[in-house]
Amino acid sequence: MPRKQRTGNFKLKTHKSTAKRFRVTGSGKVVRTKGGKSHLRRNSSKRVKRQFDRMLVVEDKASEKRVRRLAPYLGKYKANPPA
Repeated sequence: MPRKQRTGNFKLKTHKSTAKRFRVTGSGKVVRTKGGKSHLRRNSSKRVKRQFDRMLVVEDKASEKRVRRLAPYLGKYKANPPA
């Protein structure tokens, strides 16, 4: 019995740590959170701690290109990809 022919392109694997660290906004911008939020924050001022909550737009074009290549389906699904 012959094998079934595959049609279409191959699937790309997502780099999971990149997918967890970055998000795509509705307008298509890649945003990230700041590092250093987990511990040793008692020494920081309230203003600095408040700034950790903001999402930052990835300005560097090379970094944005790398993120989009590592996580190709980042902006395709809203929250969780379909099973």
